[in-house]
Amino acid sequence: MTCSNPRAWLAGCAVAASVVLLASCTSGSGDGKASKDLSSSAASGSQAVTEPSQKKLTEQAQAALTAVQSGKTVEAGAERVTDGIHTEPSLSEGRTYRLILVCVGNGNARLTFTPASTGTETEVPCDQSVVQRRITVHKPVRIDVDGTKGSTGVIAWRIAII
Repeated sequence: MTCSNPRAWLAGCAVAASVVLLASCTSGSGDGKASKDLSSSAASGSQAVTEPSQKKLTEQAQAALTAVQSGKTVEAGAERVTDGIHTEPSLSEGRTYRLILVCVGNGNARLTFTPASTGTETEVPCDQSVVQRRITVHKPVRIDVDGTKGSTGVIAWRIAII
């Protein structure tokens, strides 16, 4: 590979980085299961296998979220369960909002608020169930949704004014 073709060079670097990341994710897993699954995905083209699956899960989660009627959207998104949701939305003090979550995949996630008085800590199953929580804002809020050990999939979420 020569430096005269920067796209080819960047593509080569991306492939090399993907291989290193996959190898680091599979080494030392302890049970051998994750290592075997990731290795077989890598052998068949990890991006070709992973991206459509994640895209499909994201579309399913967002479709389920869209089906729920709510007020005016303030903030929304979709994240991998393994990445979680970690946001400090700009919400007006004294107002009440509705947080709507849909997780599609396997396992569960845990929704928490800081300060805790903002809303109720809740388990979010990754079975396409819609979870709604009322948020009462008295001071700046942090919302965290973290997948439990071994959970996978996508979480779509929306905060709306009630």
